[in-house]
Amino acid sequence: MISLENKVASSNFIRNIVIDDLQEGKVKKIITRFPPEPNGYLHIGHAKAIILNFDLAHEFSGKAHLRFDDTNPLKEDTEYVNAIKEDVQWLGFDWDGLFFASDYFEEMYNRAVLLIKKGKAYVDDLSAEDMRKYRGTLTEPGVESPFRNRSVEENLDLFARMRKGEFKDGEKVLRAKIDMTSPNFNMRDPVLYRISHATHHNTGDQWCIYPMYDFAHPLEDAIEGVTHSLCSLEFEDHRPLYDWVVAECEMAHVPHQYEFARLNLTNTVMSKRKLKQLVDENIVDGWDDPRMPTIAGYRRRGYTPEAIRAFAREIGVARSNSTVDEKMLEHFIREDLKLKAPRTMAVLNPLKVVITNYPEGQVEMLDAEINPENEEMGNRQIPFSREIYIEQDDFMENPPSKYFRLFPGNEVRLKHAYFIKCHDVIKDADGNVIELHCTYDPETKSGSGFTGRKVKGTIHWVEATQAVPAEFRLYEPLIMDEEENEGTFLDNINPKSLEVQNGFVEPNMKDTAPQDKYQFFRHGYFNVDPKHTKEGKLVFNRIVSLKSSFELPKA
Repeated sequence: MISLENKVASSNFIRNIVIDDLQEGKVKKIITRFPPEPNGYLHIGHAKAIILNFDLAHEFSGKAHLRFDDTNPLKEDTEYVNAIKEDVQWLGFDWDGLFFASDYFEEMYNRAVLLIKKGKAYVDDLSAEDMRKYRGTLTEPGVESPFRNRSVEENLDLFARMRKGEFKDGEKVLRAKIDMTSPNFNMRDPVLYRISHATHHNTGDQWCIYPMYDFAHPLEDAIEGVTHSLCSLEFEDHRPLYDWVVAECEMAHVPHQYEFARLNLTNTVMSKRKLKQLVDENIVDGWDDPRMPTIAGYRRRGYTPEAIRAFAREIGVARSNSTVDEKMLEHFIREDLKLKAPRTMAVLNPLKVVITNYPEGQVEMLDAEINPENEEMGNRQIPFSREIYIEQDDFMENPPSKYFRLFPGNEVRLKHAYFIKCHDVIKDADGNVIELHCTYDPETKSGSGFTGRKVKGTIHWVEATQAVPAEFRLYEPLIMDEEENEGTFLDNINPKSLEVQNGFVEPNMKDTAPQDKYQFFRHGYFNVDPKHTKEGKLVFNRIVSLKSSFELPKA
């Protein structure tokens, strides 16, 4: 079996930088890191960053760290820490070191003290609103805070008292003293520490001041010996501050930041804030809702790590942002499952059929291949009897021309079974079709070599007396195309993003387990839902339909 991932690593500008740095002796061993903030679940964009960092480390025999940038106790939780670790491992990666920004709080504090002693940082009393006013605009320089020129001794005293908890939240901050006239807003005396009397998931109540991300992040990289600090393009303007912090804090190791384009998918929200809003407002069934672009959501829906890795490697690494068609991701899960997933039959919207000339009480077992594209998977046995279920959509009482499925007087093939012909339609008091009476031709058994005549339609079915009830969840994009729909983020929620149907599957699926994957004839690929499937209740999530118009560009 050919793997989706049996391909030479594609070249990209970051990989070329790594190669040059190794060849020129700038670094002896590369160290990368994936640095998530534990304030939500990871999404498909994070998967791209994970795969990039771990692939580079693996290819060049380096190390890849998993490090939690846990500098904001108000938004972080151990639930997110555990979920992130699970996601990274599910994607197929093992970190060479597990770290937390909070592990370095004491050293970060000492480096901030160093900046104060060097006259490079000061304690500011301005409110957040006044700080914004003093910051200036794109056309006007910022204005220095009236507290900017406090003495070193006063700043050291105030900063120590901030740590002791003598001030309220927002009462004071520690700011870098850089350049209020800089064209780069990030260099206009950015905040380094703020006060937050909140319990931290890792350090408890040990601290009441916390470093800002732009101060903590470069220090973490330097402490861990990271060589190539990879981040998305929105941090490009932060790089001068990154370098300033490393230099002015006199770090022994000097890491370098490189920016690449983040992943954007059509009809997909990548904002962690918006994803959290969907969860908090119960618009979705948690962070792992199969409609969510989280790694947990894709896993529950039935995507495989192999498909996601192949997708991320195919889209590559670029310097400019772009949007990838979600159909490309769907292409890779189809490619991964087509040789793995057993074929079987499921009726999602059942209509009962009675085969009137089939012996009552008789059940025969029919042979069916498990996967015609992978003969090594062998065959399965399926029961056939007088009563079966077919899809309601496979019957029309008054069909249009070129309709080749079942209608009165027409003959179709039952997949893996016989030809049947409809001769009677049973309706309820409201005129709804509730049952069909058909006859079968015993000479037309599938695999018997019958060539007496041909039929144009083949439909799937499930034997009625042994069929296993199941719930089927069919998904469409959660977010409609925002270019075509004006309004707020929540105004673009697709009301048809989830459709639930109740039907039947073959009896050999009664013992199927959560996360088992199948291809249902004509319906698509499905995954056994791990959250709602329980004893006596099977729930299937449709991963993806069978066909797509998407094709990869030819090399």
